[in-house]
Amino acid sequence: MARLAQTAGLTDVQQEILSTVRDFVDKEIIPVATGLEHRDEYPQQIVDGLKELGLFGLMIPEEYGGLGESLLTYALCVEEIARGWMSVSGIINTHFIVAYMLKQHGTQEQKDHFLPRMAAGDVRGAFSMSEPALGSDVSAITSKAVKDGDEYVLNGQKMWLTNGGTSSLVAVLVRSDEGHPEGTAPHRSMTTFLVEKEPGFGEVRPGLTIPGKIDKMGYKGVDTTELIMDGLRVPADRVLGGVTGRGFYQMMDGVEVGRVNVAARGCGVAQRAFELGVQYAQQRHTFGKPIAQHQAIQFKLAEMATKVEAAHAMMVNAARKKDSGERNDLEAGMAKYLASEYCKEVVEDAFRIHGGYGFSKEYEIERLYREAPMLLIGEGTAEIQKMIIGRRLLEEYRFQG
Repeated sequence: MARLAQTAGLTDVQQEILSTVRDFVDKEIIPVATGLEHRDEYPQQIVDGLKELGLFGLMIPEEYGGLGESLLTYALCVEEIARGWMSVSGIINTHFIVAYMLKQHGTQEQKDHFLPRMAAGDVRGAFSMSEPALGSDVSAITSKAVKDGDEYVLNGQKMWLTNGGTSSLVAVLVRSDEGHPEGTAPHRSMTTFLVEKEPGFGEVRPGLTIPGKIDKMGYKGVDTTELIMDGLRVPADRVLGGVTGRGFYQMMDGVEVGRVNVAARGCGVAQRAFELGVQYAQQRHTFGKPIAQHQAIQFKLAEMATKVEAAHAMMVNAARKKDSGERNDLEAGMAKYLASEYCKEVVEDAFRIHGGYGFSKEYEIERLYREAPMLLIGEGTAEIQKMIIGRRLLEEYRFQG
C-alpha cells in the first residue's frame, strides 16, 4: 500500500518530515477519526499534536520561528493528513493561506506581529471571501469598509468560513471604495483586513459575531461558520499590506496555494479509499474465493490506483511550479480539478467494492463517501477550474494568424 503516490527528488529533511507525519496519522488520527466525525467533535487532541510537531509553522520562514519549508512539503503533509481525516487538513489549510498571504503581502510590522505566534500555533488563521448571495462571483461582494479617522468600519455578512469559531485571526475581503472612483473595476476596489478576535461563538469582539456551526453532510469536526460584521471597527494598520485596493489579488494568490491544498486533500482521500478497497477485496470471499481474484474487481483496483498516481503527479507539479516562483494558476487549476474528480471516482469505486457494508457507518468508507463531494466545490468548483484552465491555455496558445 505504500507503493502508490511516491515523490521523487525529496531531500532527507522532507522525507523525515513526511515519515513523522505519516506515523502520526497512522497512530493518532486514523484510529479515532470516524468516531470524532460521527460526533462532529473538534479534534483538539489531534490539533495539539500537530502543534507539538511544529506543523502550524511548516511554511513560515525560520526568522519568524517556522520551519521555512516549501509548498511541496506542505502539500505532501496535507496529503498524508487527509489520508487520515480530511477535516484535519482543512484546519491547517486556512491557517496556512493566511500565513502565506502575510508572508507575501504583509507589512513588516504585520509579519513581526503575527507570524511568530502563527508558527507556534498560538494564533490560528482563517480567511473569508464568500457571502450568502454569491458563490464563485467574487466581484459581487457587498460587505463594505468605510474609512473613519484612523479606523475602518466594516459591515456585511460572510459565509463558509472554515475555522470560524476556533480561529483568532481572520483575513476578510470586503469592498473599500475609498480612493477608487465610481466605475472602478470591482476587483480593484477590494481590500483584505486582518481581523483579530477571540476564539468561540457569539459576539467575539464588538461588532463581530460568529454564529454557531453550519451543519454539513460531511467535513465534520472542523467548524464552518458565518461571520457577521455590524459596525466592526478595525485599525488602518490592519489593512493587509498597508494599502487598500489590493485585496482581490492578495486573496487570489492565497487561493492558488489553497487549490494545491485541495488537490493534495483529494490525493490523500483517494489513497485512503484505495487502501480500504484493496484490503477489503482480499478479505471478502464470494463464490469460494476472495473477491480480489475476480477480474471485475481487479479492473476496478487498477483504475483506482492509476487515478491516485495521476492526481498525485499533477499535484506535485503544481506545488513545484509555485515554489519556483512561476505563475501556477494553470497547473493548480488542473491539479485541483483532476484530483477532486478522481477522488470522487476512487471513493465511489471503493464504496462499490464494499457492497452493502459500504453503506454502514461501521465502515470507514461511508465517511469518505460523504467527505469527497466537498472537494468538488472547495476553493472553486470544477466549472471555475475549467474556465481558468481554458483562459490560460488560450493565452499560451494564442493563434498568430
